Amino acid sequence: MPEFLTQPWPWYVAGPAIGIVVPALLLIGGKQFGVSENLRHLCAATFPGDVPFLKYDWKKAGLWNLVFVLGSIVGAFLASSVVSGPVTVDISAATRADLAALGIADFTGLAPTEIFSFSNLVSFKGLVFIVLGGFLVGFGARWAGGCTSGHAISGLADMQAPSLVAVLGFFAGGLIVTHLLYPLLF
Repeated sequence: MPEFLTQPWPWYVAGPAIGIVVPALLLIGGKQFGVSENLRHLCAATFPGDVPFLKYDWKKAGLWNLVFVLGSIVGAFLASSVVSGPVTVDISAATRADLAALGIADFTGLAPTEIFSFSNLVSFKGLVFIVLGGFLVGFGARWAGGCTSGHAISGLADMQAPSLVAVLGFFAGGLIVTHLLYPLLF
């Protein structure tokens, strides 16, 4: 396997590659990049029932996006299990020290096992982070009309003012959680 496929790509290659996707989707197919809308497409494809929100031609509206998400999942699996070995995220020494002060010491893998593991799911902290946090992210993405990637990449590239407001809200929420909620929960 070529060496460049087994190593993380530098920001100056990965960033422009992601940046090319947005205008290409808009110019070639008139489509917008985003992931959160896929839950609606999946529900419309499997259990539409008598819910008017799910009564639409999901194949025309979202089949390409469902394939994109499936490709992202398969690609992530292949990248993590076939192309490379265990991943350790490079984070700054200051961030490591701040996390260690909160009781997070395992920096192997992509997410701290002290928070994101099945054994923690039955604890109060696990319920707050995984279940309540997941619900709030999903609810917020639906309420904001898109997720962080949809607003920050597509919406800002398309110069949509609501996306700027949403991205500012995402950052504000992240700061509040980091500086107010994490210290309370840890």
